[in-house]
Amino acid sequence: MPQALHAGAEPRDLVWHDEAACAALAAQLAQALQPRLRAGGSVTLELHGTLGAGKTTFTRHLLRALGVQGRIKSPSYAVVEPHEAPGMAIHHFDFYRFNDPQEWEDAGFRDLFGAPGLKVVEWPEKAAGLLPVADLQMHIGVLGEAGLVRGEDADTPPARSVRLQAGTPLGMTVKESLHG
Repeated sequence: MPQALHAGAEPRDLVWHDEAACAALAAQLAQALQPRLRAGGSVTLELHGTLGAGKTTFTRHLLRALGVQGRIKSPSYAVVEPHEAPGMAIHHFDFYRFNDPQEWEDAGFRDLFGAPGLKVVEWPEKAAGLLPVADLQMHIGVLGEAGLVRGEDADTPPARSVRLQAGTPLGMTVKESLHG
């Protein structure tokens, strides 16, 4: 399936100076998505970034803000972790270990992506051409890697750059409701 972005969708760039900023954006996103998810809608969120960029950390904050209780772990080994929140199903995917996009098809994920609920996808490029168009793509970068922004000392983690890109009209509406 194509990964075309919604026509006229301008990206929105933000900076997370700390984890609190990450959590705040996750809470805003949760608030924006809840009405659609509780009404039985489907939302796909793609998370792009290098190892350690903050994809799983953001997902944990998002799932907590949506009401997920209990342990939220990375699906790196299981590939998918299902979660339940009040009135919605959530599936957190991590395709990092995929060697071939066909593994997505072989695993039977098409049905999960066709069902109602939230799909959060880390490493979506590993299933290139098979995923539905994402409502929202989030590209997370570690600013210190490019020598742009570093914490003031070794104990301060580097800031993160975040680029939000809408892929659908829903994604545009959600993106415009978020602020940094």
